[in-house]
Amino acid sequence: MPTPDTVTTPTPAPASPADARESVTDVLIVGGGLGGVAAALAVCRAGHRAVLTEETDWVGGQLTSQAVPPDEHPWVEQFGVTASYRALRERMREYYRQWYPLRSEASALPQLNPGAGRVSKLCVEPRVALAVIEGMLAPHRAAGRLTVLTEHRPVAAHTDGDEVRAVTLRDLRGGGRHTVAAPYVLDATETGELLELAGVEHVLGAEARSEHDEPHAPEQADPLNQQGITFCFALSHHEGEDHTIDRPEDYAFWRDYRPPFWPGPLLGFQAPDPRSLESVPRTFEPNPEQDPLAVSADQSADAGDKELWGFRRILARKLHREGAFDSDITLVNWPLNDYWESPLVGLGEEGERRALHGARQLSLSVLYWLQTEAPRPDGGTGFPGLRARGDVTGTVDGLAKAAYVREARRIRAVTTVTEHDVSMEIVGPYGGTRHPDSVGVGAYRIDLHPSTGGDNYVDIASVPFEIPLGALLPRRVTNLLPAGKNIGTTHVTNGCYRLHPVEWNVGEAAGALAAHCLTEGLVPHQVRGEEKHLTDFLRRLDREGVQRHWPDVRGY
Repeated sequence: MPTPDTVTTPTPAPASPADARESVTDVLIVGGGLGGVAAALAVCRAGHRAVLTEETDWVGGQLTSQAVPPDEHPWVEQFGVTASYRALRERMREYYRQWYPLRSEASALPQLNPGAGRVSKLCVEPRVALAVIEGMLAPHRAAGRLTVLTEHRPVAAHTDGDEVRAVTLRDLRGGGRHTVAAPYVLDATETGELLELAGVEHVLGAEARSEHDEPHAPEQADPLNQQGITFCFALSHHEGEDHTIDRPEDYAFWRDYRPPFWPGPLLGFQAPDPRSLESVPRTFEPNPEQDPLAVSADQSADAGDKELWGFRRILARKLHREGAFDSDITLVNWPLNDYWESPLVGLGEEGERRALHGARQLSLSVLYWLQTEAPRPDGGTGFPGLRARGDVTGTVDGLAKAAYVREARRIRAVTTVTEHDVSMEIVGPYGGTRHPDSVGVGAYRIDLHPSTGGDNYVDIASVPFEIPLGALLPRRVTNLLPAGKNIGTTHVTNGCYRLHPVEWNVGEAAGALAAHCLTEGLVPHQVRGEEKHLTDFLRRLDREGVQRHWPDVRGY
């Protein structure tokens, strides 16, 4: 995303009366991804007012504008998520049952997987996720409790000592400025932008091993060592047709690109296995004849990433009445299109522009390579019938509206989650830190993609974990809360705390905390620091259906 164009300032950025607005709300939530949406719902359920902002024209982040089906743990259908996240999942399933021509046996499945993708038990199209999320927000907008400002980007934070008083946003459509003041400000941006703008102490990139004694941390700290970003894109395949795009401007570079830690050209079906780093072939066969009802999505048993078409498939034609669809739809978020040539954050506006351009060119080059040069199972080359589905992603070129950003700035928190809390190698399969101030749970392997520092995959077993309230509290600033990937994790543990249900849980907890503080006349550090206040808040989360501890399950 573009870099904000002003720095932290104690007064609003100058603007003419014609293009400057000011407003006041109870909670300002900057960033409309899954964490931001969950925070807005929590605030509004408590009867408070919220303003939710988003840089694109779609709320929903990973599920929608970034086009990433949910990465979830193996027990997601039974436990391990909040009640509101479970409602989101079930409403997406119901959307397909109501509006799509599903086969009767598919429609009757309680655990319907609409895309029959292997990455998730619930692979859905971005537009379906958007429709459901908009529906969940709709009653609060109608009641006047929620204002949603899409295509607005933060450009300045206005601070007074240890408080953030207001944030100024630029309207990306008209260029005007809108300054929103609020007692509580939540940073749900994809890169932790408000931490920089408001001068909140934070970490970027990789910490040195000496800081937390993490076995997989590098010897030296490197803020510019960040996980690669990805522009995902949607594809269908239509044999006998030619949907070949124009040759991308950087195609020659990417076709010949050979990373030093890769088994061959990046544009190829040979890539490292993330867990073993052994060179493993991937297969690619559009529209396989396998019955999608036979597909199992359980990454604890099989990562499922070796068969590329089915890995992140979001519409399976064979789940529907014959003739309803002439192709599956799949999302391309593969080893081939992870971009790690330059970091997204830390090199200013030009650096971000360069990274986003490079990531877009890489994904377009992958598409063109698939259409023209990729090896086919029949011995030929190229799949010209591959069609980029901009109608699915809401764009002209078929790429997602926004890059999938795996790693953000992270607050220097009261509690920092380290590898010693979650690594199965360290704590054992039934271990892990139990937090008396837990505000939620999650589970995923520590999954670090190749990085801008030259690291290959780091993918290690972890245990089901808790989300400590202390990880949501900046050490100094009193009224800004992280509501996404910017909580108090490390470069390493971000790898298991960054996925869809955890981001939602973090946002919901942050929104509930802000609402609780408004109702009770408290500040967040007071809630955690005094037993009575902490007990009251945790009971509130219990009533809202936030699971805070795990049953007896084993890590993977």
